[in-house]
Amino acid sequence: MHRKKWSAMLLSLAVIASAATACGGGGKDNASGSEGASASPSASGSASPSAAESASPSADATAEKVTIKIYYPTADKTELRALEDDKIKRFEAKYPNVTVVPDDWQYNVNEIGIKMAANEAPTFFNTFATEAKMLVEKGWAADITDLWNSYAYKDQINPLFQNQFIVDGKVYGVTQKGYVNTTLINKKLLDSKNIPLPSYDWTWDDMLNIAKAAADPKQGIAGIAPMGKGNEAGWNWTNFLFEAGGEIQTVADGKVTAAFNSDAGVKALDFYKKLRWEANAIPQDWALDWGAATGAFAQGRAAMVMAGAEGPLQQALQAGLKPEDVLVYPMPAAEKGGKHTGVLGGDYLVINPNASKAEQKAAFDYITFDYFSDSYLQSLEKNIQDFKTKGQYYVPPHMDYYKPDSEYGKKVQDILAKYDNVYKYSEESNALLDGKPEAQFNTQDYYGTMTNVIQEVFSKKDTDSKKQLDNAAKLMQEKYYNNIKVQ
Repeated sequence: MHRKKWSAMLLSLAVIASAATACGGGGKDNASGSEGASASPSASGSASPSAAESASPSADATAEKVTIKIYYPTADKTELRALEDDKIKRFEAKYPNVTVVPDDWQYNVNEIGIKMAANEAPTFFNTFATEAKMLVEKGWAADITDLWNSYAYKDQINPLFQNQFIVDGKVYGVTQKGYVNTTLINKKLLDSKNIPLPSYDWTWDDMLNIAKAAADPKQGIAGIAPMGKGNEAGWNWTNFLFEAGGEIQTVADGKVTAAFNSDAGVKALDFYKKLRWEANAIPQDWALDWGAATGAFAQGRAAMVMAGAEGPLQQALQAGLKPEDVLVYPMPAAEKGGKHTGVLGGDYLVINPNASKAEQKAAFDYITFDYFSDSYLQSLEKNIQDFKTKGQYYVPPHMDYYKPDSEYGKKVQDILAKYDNVYKYSEESNALLDGKPEAQFNTQDYYGTMTNVIQEVFSKKDTDSKKQLDNAAKLMQEKYYNNIKVQ
């Protein structure tokens, strides 16, 4: 897709996100907040990256010595660890007063409170957009507004993603990258069964037919692996709620009201019933979390999986598939001519409020160290070359932290285009992406509630979709939404 079209698509998403925040602040997993920080005095951001690097402060002999524990990729992500190790070396060379200690704890909503209470959380940690409001309310995210306002490149950060962690005009996190949920298709598996690929402008019927044709339960092959365990199940299903024109909740007159038990919700849940009972296309052991579902896809045990594209692509290519074997499609439209709406989400880094001011400053410097830098471009190219030497593929983020039409973005794309071991996203597919932010309030609670509904659909035939959704909406309303007062 031409950069102009891609920029236009993200601009339209930004308008959606801004409209969502106008209803009353907050964050989501993939979610939005107010734009208060944009009104603060700021640098123009017009300096070149190299100029910014030479002008940025380095530690001197009098600088306070600090140690920061940083978010670090898990052991199975060797390529990402190589990138991070290189960054650590370069950062410590520039800031010799800072010692960087890797910490591979990955954010878990059930563990963050324990980590904070025991003062064991890293100096900064990864999270997702649904967590903004909760982390702020619990006091588990540092207010980094002053650090943000003094950051020279803040006006070149993609506002579509950054706004998710701006709550009531204050900044509580830094965007890493974003995504719109997509469907990944194992073309190699479809070819082996002589199943033709659909158009990128595909529909639910296309997905159902492909899943049914690709499924081979006796051989342990699923046509599609929808997530059926953990909050991921509710998250996966919400794509279809959005595609059918539904909403998770409405916010009006200071009240939050459950809205997913609508005709659109029934239509989306009935589609899941078709995948399970009509097509017999999902795994026999359907209680799969994110890792198990994407793993089944990577190992050739599922023809399709739904997620942000980058992670499943990395798994599939590491497992031996080639880039031409794995295609990234937009989510299917409910009907021909409909929108290919997927849940809009992103990855964020949040600084620990228990850290000292010097540690918080060092953490912010580390988080933004490679942003807009020439040194990162050099490191990126070197690592792509290293991957090529090892016979490995590099998977770039589907969407990144910078504005897509920025000069820096063009420099990155020019590097990626030079190498045949870099995964290339389809321009035709990208042109159809339509991202929708998640709900402002209690999104993870909603996902968990919907996971229970989906598990019942997958385990019991002939369930009543409307009754199930009404019961789930009643639970969400009475347990969560009735306690919220929107300012």
